[in-house]
Amino acid sequence: MHHEDLRQELALAARSFYERGWMLGTAGNLSARMAEEAFWITASGRPKDLLDTEDFVSVNLQGEVLLAPGGRKPSAETSIHQVIYQHIPEARVIFHVHSIEANLCGHFARNGQLRLPPLEMLKGLGVPDAEPEIDLPVFANHQDVARIAKDMDTAFTQAIPPVPGALIHQHGVTAWGSDLLSARHHLELLEYCFRYLVQAKALAIGVQA
Repeated sequence: MHHEDLRQELALAARSFYERGWMLGTAGNLSARMAEEAFWITASGRPKDLLDTEDFVSVNLQGEVLLAPGGRKPSAETSIHQVIYQHIPEARVIFHVHSIEANLCGHFARNGQLRLPPLEMLKGLGVPDAEPEIDLPVFANHQDVARIAKDMDTAFTQAIPPVPGALIHQHGVTAWGSDLLSARHHLELLEYCFRYLVQAKALAIGVQA
């Protein structure tokens, strides 16, 4: 896929997430690898329903800006994307969104882990077992995003998450995949799990949270 086409696909994804209420205002960020050592990421402070190809900045895996149309700055959360690309070679696309359910589920975490519901949907996240016990990593939120990225780097050095995603408490969920479609599917399935947990909690159905 050409670089311009890749940015257009990311802009379309952002519009879809905006319409779902996951990227309201200028919240959230998206990225895609255009080479082994470089990726496009959304520029800081841009409304996600109005993105075009000029709203993406090219950076390398060290966070250095390679190309910035109109002098735009890369997302403040670029360092989180760097960590994922550095630790997970198969990750080619990353979506970070701010949904209500994801932020509510951060409160259900215990010791930095959120137990996902043992649903058939987890097969779409690469978990083939019936009624598995799978924990999603939940990281503390910090005003300094570099601290979040450092925490993720430390955790991912010890073990890669069992599913392609991670949660930041009272902040949002990040999902990744080998291409645009798989990253979107992974994000949708995690969001389904979050909605399930919130509703199960409200109905006092037996979930660990």
